[in-house]
Amino acid sequence: MKKQSKKFTYVQKTRVNEEIRNTPEVRTINDEGEMLGVLPIDEALRLAQEKQLDLVEVAPDGQPPVCRIMDYGKYLYEKRKKTKKSKTHVSTMKEIKLRPKIGQHDFDFKSKHVERFLADGDKVKATIMFRGREMDFTDRGKDLLMRLADVHKETSTIERMPKLEGRNMIMILAPNKKQG
Repeated sequence: MKKQSKKFTYVQKTRVNEEIRNTPEVRTINDEGEMLGVLPIDEALRLAQEKQLDLVEVAPDGQPPVCRIMDYGKYLYEKRKKTKKSKTHVSTMKEIKLRPKIGQHDFDFKSKHVERFLADGDKVKATIMFRGREMDFTDRGKDLLMRLADVHKETSTIERMPKLEGRNMIMILAPNKKQG
């Protein structure tokens, strides 16, 4: 039996107020961003408490460490907001499968799925599966895919035109770029 290795990632916690005690002095920046210079840790903590703010270690690797007088809650909020904004939507490929003899209601139902996928920013792979004698009528499949593309021409562009691959005809629709 294979032993699984556990990988731990060390996340350095931001030290605040009393947690910074292990260093005798710190380079201090006030709440307006002005450099106050190198101060003893007790004096830096006293300045932060006078302003009813926190002393936050922003650069622990410096000699001496750099600390800033700020509201720690606001700092955490801004940090989370920045990381959330940096996470972008990864476009995935969604697939819908159709048959050449699809009914109107079924086509409309599949079309609504395509609309939802495109609205979420996903690409859509539309596949028509041919069986038996249906291979003689691949033009019907192409017409069906073009009809689907026409229904969604406002919200998408054809990334790949309908193409026959074996017994399947495939077309890829990509969502339009959002105007920002």
